[in-house]
Amino acid sequence: MKPINDGHVAEPGLAVVEVAAADDETAFAVQELLATQCAIAPADRTTHEPGEPGVRLRCYLGMQQPPEA
Repeated sequence: MKPINDGHVAEPGLAVVEVAAADDETAFAVQELLATQCAIAPADRTTHEPGEPGVRLRCYLGMQQPPEA
């Protein structure tokens, strides 16, 4: 994955969440759960690092904003 840059966490209420899961379905379910609680810039795909178990997903949260309806 690319490094997290300063803009992703430039102010209070912004966060980067990385999910490690056994499969895509689980990773996207966690992302959907987060989206019910705060504004989110969702990931559209997971990544898999050779030699590491499972998949990874990174999404960006804005906790100061309500989730989109």
